[in-house]
Amino acid sequence: MRNYLIRRFLLIIPTFLGISLITFMIVQMAPGSPIYMRLHQAGGSGGSAITQEAIEQTKKLYGLDKPLPVRYVMWLGKLATFDFGTSYKDNRPVLTKIAETIPVTLQLNLISILAIYLIAIPIGVYSATHQHTRGDTALTLGLFILYSLPSFWVAMLLMYYFCGGAHFNWFPAAGVSSYDANSLGAFAWLRDRAWHLILPVLCLSYNGLAGLSRYARAGLIETIRQDYVRTARAYGFSERTVIYRYALRNSLIPIVTLLGGLIPSLIGGSVIIESIFSIPGMGRLAFEAILSRDYPLIMGILSITALLTLLGLIVSDILYALVDPKIKFS
Repeated sequence: MRNYLIRRFLLIIPTFLGISLITFMIVQMAPGSPIYMRLHQAGGSGGSAITQEAIEQTKKLYGLDKPLPVRYVMWLGKLATFDFGTSYKDNRPVLTKIAETIPVTLQLNLISILAIYLIAIPIGVYSATHQHTRGDTALTLGLFILYSLPSFWVAMLLMYYFCGGAHFNWFPAAGVSSYDANSLGAFAWLRDRAWHLILPVLCLSYNGLAGLSRYARAGLIETIRQDYVRTARAYGFSERTVIYRYALRNSLIPIVTLLGGLIPSLIGGSVIIESIFSIPGMGRLAFEAILSRDYPLIMGILSITALLTLLGLIVSDILYALVDPKIKFS
């Protein structure tokens, strides 16, 4: 397994290079120019000769006067030394801005992943062991409805009805902490943080929960039709023992596979949810970077997201071996 993991970690390098090349080209060729954004912010709207001069100077300042392949090689060279460049918006190091926001996004996404798996697997087990009952039908209908609801629309509805105004004032509408959170004790701080994260986590989780529970149901239904499960029943084991001791573990393999794909999906969802709930995380930072055409910051965030996704895929492979000892890495 050690050799396999070494090979997988080494494969991250060419995979990351391919991802970074494609995203760099897409970001650089997207409509809109950071030069005009920068000049507009600085109020540079003089005569045509001065404006043209300012444009050329700004292009040279940010290295945008060079061909696209040269820019990519320069960016890659800096990345090799963990230098993500500086933000066009405020000239702060990109790595510093990401380091300030990524803990919030990771906190949000890890809680969401935990919630999705803790709720989806029991729902899937219940649906598989109670096929075609009213409970199974109601769950299926409810989960399909949840799966079809766009997260931004649900977030806006939850804010409208549960965050003050003319309806219930149960949850805060913005941020991850109260203004006086630093003066609170440890337990009160945790309660305050949980109070702020309930709605964002709910919006990030319900879609993945609906999908994962269906996979859990399908996997367990397929497993309980296997011969070894029939044999366990023939030996007289109780249905609970057959399901939880013999069938469930093998049916979890497809669900473990989905972990690697769940991470980029949640981080992508964070861009919308963090912007709606004004959460100072990497998702909102990415949204603001896209609006201001802040190329170094966009590439920095996409690079971190790509690395997290690739690491998530390796974690999925490791979990394979833990779930099913018959799987050997070679």
